[in-house]
Amino acid sequence: MNTMTLWHITGWEFAALAVAALLVGFSKTAVSGANTVSLAVFAAVLPARASTGILLPVLIFGDVLAVLVYRRHAHWPTLGRLFPAVGAGVVAGTLFLLWADDESVRTSIGAILLLMAGVTVWRRRAAERAAAQPDAVTTRAGRWKARSYGVLGGFTTMVANAGGPVMAMYLLSAGFRKLGFLGTSAFFFLIVNVAKVPFSAGLGLIDGNSLLLDAALVGFVVPGAFLGKWAVHRINQRLFEQLVIAATVVGGLQLLLR
Repeated sequence: MNTMTLWHITGWEFAALAVAALLVGFSKTAVSGANTVSLAVFAAVLPARASTGILLPVLIFGDVLAVLVYRRHAHWPTLGRLFPAVGAGVVAGTLFLLWADDESVRTSIGAILLLMAGVTVWRRRAAERAAAQPDAVTTRAGRWKARSYGVLGGFTTMVANAGGPVMAMYLLSAGFRKLGFLGTSAFFFLIVNVAKVPFSAGLGLIDGNSLLLDAALVGFVVPGAFLGKWAVHRINQRLFEQLVIAATVVGGLQLLLR
């Protein structure tokens, strides 16, 4: 991508990107998975493949804010189970981006998001289990589940920054409550997104021009993060889970139908 073309976006297009950046902040501190709408907006305003590199620094800034807010609530045993599989997924996603066009990226990620939402709803209804502590539930979830979700999460986060819904589905299926969910997600994506930077730069998706656009957008992440922090304590657990799943479905449909 010739990132000089980024300066040809219109005022309305920049406004759409700013709203998407605000939604990134909200998703990082309130409803994880809502940033699928953000990635869909970025992919609509910018070339889908190039938009992943431009969105990445905005996401990292949101991750830093989320870690500052929820740093005491991370569940590190879960993170330890996920990271090896996620690394494999990131490598697979990088190889995919070497040959994939915009249409392939959108279709693949949209289909995965809808599949993950459907599987999660089915599992939760079938299990009918009560809320439990993360330690007990992640053990029952099994290493095979962590590996499968980890690979999918790594692949989708590398290809389209869409790993949030996949990991949200895993954490919901594991029975995490709101704060544990958000704290674990915050550290997970800060570590993974920072690790993705060399891959994205190597693919030509991040350069000086894209970072200048990012610098203009990150300021909009802050009010979104404050709004999310205010809202999360006013959303009950059931509504929280429904919002996460709904955001995943909306993001998947937007990618498939565009």
